[in-house]
Amino acid sequence: MTRLVLGSASTGRLAVLRAAGVDPVVIVSGVDEDAIIAGLGPTAPAERVVVELAAAKARAVAASLPADIAADAVVIGCDSMLQVADRLCGKPGSAEAALQQWQLMAGGSGRLHTGHCAVRVQDGAVTASESETRSTTVYFANPAPADLDAYIATGEPIGVAGGFTIDGLGGWFIDRIEGDPSNVIGVSLPLLRTLLARLNVSIAPFWG
Repeated sequence: MTRLVLGSASTGRLAVLRAAGVDPVVIVSGVDEDAIIAGLGPTAPAERVVVELAAAKARAVAASLPADIAADAVVIGCDSMLQVADRLCGKPGSAEAALQQWQLMAGGSGRLHTGHCAVRVQDGAVTASESETRSTTVYFANPAPADLDAYIATGEPIGVAGGFTIDGLGGWFIDRIEGDPSNVIGVSLPLLRTLLARLNVSIAPFWG
């Protein structure tokens, strides 16, 4: 039986897959994201940055699979970043950075880019891979200062791409989106379906 492996510690991505009937094996890649971004250079398009990060994560996990899983598996790597004007925003990492990011986003919009990479592993070897980026436009509210301070104090925006969620407390401050909502959470089900089809892997056997 083919195993689906999620190369990410994201609880949002895991929740999306579980809600869609899939309970993947979770193996975190541990790749040096900063080094990869630095290697791409400051002029690299956002879509390329996230897909290169996703591919690096998927490849790293594929290379470290236990033998029983590596016999027949698909490894999924993802990476998300928010682009506001010409600025690319990852996880804020601190309350101060989250506040600055929200001051930039409030009342405006941004493009949430999520790179996806699916790596096919058979008999312990990588046999194929497919990568692509999906982008969704997010329109942000202008939260009252007290509400924004309270939101940041919860800690939720500090460790998520763009400093917000649509499936948690941050959903109160999202006016609307244009595009795939699962992509904003961190893994686009329509795009993942497409990538799996390119690898000749059916979705239904993963259910249950």
